Amino acid sequence: MNSRLKSLSAAILCGALITQLSACGTIFYPERRGQISGQIDPGVAILNGIGLLIFIIPGLIAFGIDFATGAIYLPDGKYSVAPATLNKAIDTNGQVDTAALQQILKQELGQDLPLEQARQIKADSAAQLAMLQYTGRG
Repeated sequence: MNSRLKSLSAAILCGALITQLSACGTIFYPERRGQISGQIDPGVAILNGIGLLIFIIPGLIAFGIDFATGAIYLPDGKYSVAPATLNKAIDTNGQVDTAALQQILKQELGQDLPLEQARQIKADSAAQLAMLQYTGRG
């Protein structure tokens, strides 16, 4: 019975450490990754703070990961368009139809954006987006 209690305690401790090492905002809000700045989400900050109180090093790592990925910031809904809506502008070959994209952006954001010379940028990480100075805002 004693070894069963020890293994259960070890499993709970490992689960808590893994959760804190991967950061709360990154787990709960993966769609927020890639933001560079904004208002800090108090819920994510409190959860990371609890992790900081319980486990110092994993809590610091959680804060670091959330700030580095941008998942700790609240989304700026003013310029947000759902990815499912944007997918309507992609044809079967994976190419972006700029006319359809322009119509979607005009409908969703209320802005007529010139996309005649638009180019598609594929960035695999938040660091690449930061190098392009992409803020996710208009």
